[in-house]
Amino acid sequence: MAYTRTIDEQAGPIQPVCRHMRSKAMYVAGQMEPSAEAALLGSGNCWCIHTQHVYGPDDQLVDRRDCHSGRACYEGTL
Repeated sequence: MAYTRTIDEQAGPIQPVCRHMRSKAMYVAGQMEPSAEAALLGSGNCWCIHTQHVYGPDDQLVDRRDCHSGRACYEGTL
């Protein structure tokens, strides 16, 4: 069977993310929301600058859709 790469799209609006979340897209594409081409390059890889890991201080996965104001460790950009 041939390898097929897919991008799973999650439903719902994206909320403002925590100021401590980083993603590869910020360094490669220069923006948090990359184009479809940049997304194929692995820009979905995110980490927290507090933990330097894919899990935040609250032991939850760091992700563009999950690092929002509902988390205890969240800090807004302003």
